Amino acid sequence: MRFLLRLLVNAAALWVAIKLLPGIHFTGSWAALFGVALVFGLVNAFLGPVLKILSLPVIFLTLGLFALLINGFLLWLTGRLSTALGLQFQVDGCWTSILGALIISIVSALLSLLLPDSD
Repeated sequence: MRFLLRLLVNAAALWVAIKLLPGIHFTGSWAALFGVALVFGLVNAFLGPVLKILSLPVIFLTLGLFALLINGFLLWLTGRLSTALGLQFQVDGCWTSILGALIISIVSALLSLLLPDSD
């Protein structure tokens, strides 16, 4: 159940980023958006921690701003993988991916506050 709620939160956060940023394109159905959210969750679950651990000194030196660049890269990678899988999700450019990652992080954090604790 928790997995489905996280998938729904990711899909909603991606939808907000798609609507707010003209450089993020999606032309699929809601089911395809859930597919993109699944790809996004898998990329963040497997690559995100590895990249953040490897770049921990740089994250400390930049007071956490480099983590935003990593999140932007992960969003860009999600766009590339989703396009390769035929999910019609694309992210144009570096700044778009960074702003999109910021929007997704904020929306995801706000929606996560509404979810019940897993205790």
